[in-house]
Amino acid sequence: MHEKGSVGTMHEKGSGTFEFREIFADEADQAVQMERICFPPHEACPEAMMRDRVAAAPEMFLVAVDGESGKLAGLLTGLSTDEQSFRDEFFSDVRLHNPQGANVMILGLEVLPEYRGRGLARELMSEFLDRERSRGRRAVILTCLESKVKMYEKMGFHNDGISQSSWGGEQWFEMSCVLNVS
Repeated sequence: MHEKGSVGTMHEKGSGTFEFREIFADEADQAVQMERICFPPHEACPEAMMRDRVAAAPEMFLVAVDGESGKLAGLLTGLSTDEQSFRDEFFSDVRLHNPQGANVMILGLEVLPEYRGRGLARELMSEFLDRERSRGRRAVILTCLESKVKMYEKMGFHNDGISQSSWGGEQWFEMSCVLNVS
């Protein structure tokens, strides 16, 4: 049985229909598994941290649910804050989440391999940006590997250069998308 969450929107993508909505508490296992599949071990969010995020900030998740199987096909998660630059502690300390924060730090965008190539990541990001814009957020900030910079630029993000983040021992690029000018 699912716990209370926001009503989602349905979209047809490729050969299927997907519902976009917040995550339910009983979907934490699926989120943990998706993180293990989509990220190498040194970059993946530890299981306990993912469960903490689902419990503490379900409103900061946007999931794509396969309309046929009812299982998660993709997810996007972040934390809201008044900070303006990404730091590694956002990955490991859910207490940095400020529900009224002006900005969102994206912590992961994931699509299971069997759903890739259908535009699902782009749709997740578009829905997330629209949702956070309507919530009055000022900006969305993320880090990515150099190989993903062009993808995020196509989604409306600006490349702000090399990030101070060194999560997983990698060199990251910080990307930002202004939603509302204050």
